[in-house]
Amino acid sequence: MSDEQRSSQSEIDALPASRPGARAQEAIARLLSEPLEAGLYLVATPIGNLGDITLRALGVLARADIIYCEDTRHSAKLLQHYSITARTRPFHDHNEDREIERAIGDLESGKRIAIISDAGTPLLSDPGFKLVRAAAAAGVPVVPIPGASALLAALTASGLPTDAFFFAGFLPPKKASRRARLAELSPIPGSLVFYEAPHRVAETLGDMAGLLGERQAVVARELTKLHEEIARGSLAELAGTATEDMKGEVVIVVGPVQAQVITDEALGARLAAALEVMSLKDAARALADEFGVPKARVYGLGIKSKGEQG
Repeated sequence: MSDEQRSSQSEIDALPASRPGARAQEAIARLLSEPLEAGLYLVATPIGNLGDITLRALGVLARADIIYCEDTRHSAKLLQHYSITARTRPFHDHNEDREIERAIGDLESGKRIAIISDAGTPLLSDPGFKLVRAAAAAGVPVVPIPGASALLAALTASGLPTDAFFFAGFLPPKKASRRARLAELSPIPGSLVFYEAPHRVAETLGDMAGLLGERQAVVARELTKLHEEIARGSLAELAGTATEDMKGEVVIVVGPVQAQVITDEALGARLAAALEVMSLKDAARALADEFGVPKARVYGLGIKSKGEQG
């Protein structure tokens, strides 16, 4: 924390609390009255409930010279709600490369630039990584303004282990590529967190049940919104109840593999599914890591299966 930040925090702590919300009002007033240093600010915005924005985020957005938005029309609702009138520019996958040079020029001239996504913490499955890297390389301050995150909201509410997790973002939309990616992720220790389009949730859960095995999982939909829903169960159970007409933003959390005794029959079934997307050598290694069994056992089942088919 800088000396300026410590000073601001001390002044906020000393504010009177004579009426409900007084300290919050005084805090935001003080933030708005202080100068904002030049730099690139990564500002987390609400994932649904507009109240889930921090005072510091409001202070930065209100004082920024430029706000880069994934979709300026979408972000306009948030900015108008809080009477923020800073200039906005689009920043998305299709214009990121050509917009970086312009942004770096503005930053080097002393501009205060904020980047926000449509919802949540920017750069998580959203554009911005290249801009941050370019800003850091140019010696421009990069300042995170933390806040809402669908990934962390779903993980913490899931009831699944949080001590180790892997965020895999969006899976490939095509079935073969998706199954191959799931096979790669299968041995990773810890919970797995995915974003998914609602119309693909049922198919994705089916692939997960086949490739990740008997794991507990959660499908979190419309977090912080009016129709928030958190469904819990095994991957097979969730796959059985999911529908293709699901609506809203979806996060899938899959718990880590549990130590278990697996029969040759069950191992053979998992191997058959894995062999659809990878070689026997790679499948044997992946399943041996996942179930804690000798690789030779898995490989032997594969050779036996090929012999029977031949």
